[in-house]
Amino acid sequence: MNARVPHHEHITLSDTTAGPFVLNASQAIGAIAVQIPGATAVFRRLKLDFCCGGQVSLREAAESKNLNVQAVLEELASLHRPASLSGLQEPVALIDHVLERYHAVHREQLPELVRMARRVEAVHREHPQVPAGLAAHLETMEQELLEHMWKEENILFPMLKAGGNPFVDQPISKMRAEHVHHGVALERLAELSNNGNPPQGACNTWRALFAGITQLNDDLINHIHLENNVLFAQFT
Repeated sequence: MNARVPHHEHITLSDTTAGPFVLNASQAIGAIAVQIPGATAVFRRLKLDFCCGGQVSLREAAESKNLNVQAVLEELASLHRPASLSGLQEPVALIDHVLERYHAVHREQLPELVRMARRVEAVHREHPQVPAGLAAHLETMEQELLEHMWKEENILFPMLKAGGNPFVDQPISKMRAEHVHHGVALERLAELSNNGNPPQGACNTWRALFAGITQLNDDLINHIHLENNVLFAQFT
């Protein structure tokens, strides 16, 4: 993780949704929720109000719940997941990287995005720019990705870790075809979310939702690229 943890309640992150970001305990938790996809799940679990009470600093919010501020900062920093591969090419290491960096992350990020989308659609149903249908689309994406990843984890990846076989082209072709379908789903996601751009005056939940969608888009594109062009290419 490309994060530095000093002793003065701030952590410097790079490559966040809006570029380099210094995570500081004096920052409003609403701003942190928008800048760091996944932070909303942490705040929700810790019962920290990032939406209506989002103007409160992280330090003040944490202290009001008797939480260790530095521990909360470090948990938030752990959500930062750079996409760099550090030159990984060997299939077993590459598959392990895919499982940890992408499969596990998709399983975390999609339920939280669905939850936020439902809330935004319900609370702002009268807003002319409400992303109607977004939660349902995210739920469909979640189900399709879970099925796709199960097939990779239980069928294709064990084959590749064993060195492949004469029939490996068939499951690889199937996974590549499903990747194309995921790309179409991302295009629809961009339409529903206005390319990740919330309307002026949007609440913190709405803004955090769209920031998370932007991260999902980047993660899934990188995930597909890594499998199609680096991993699968070694066996076809």
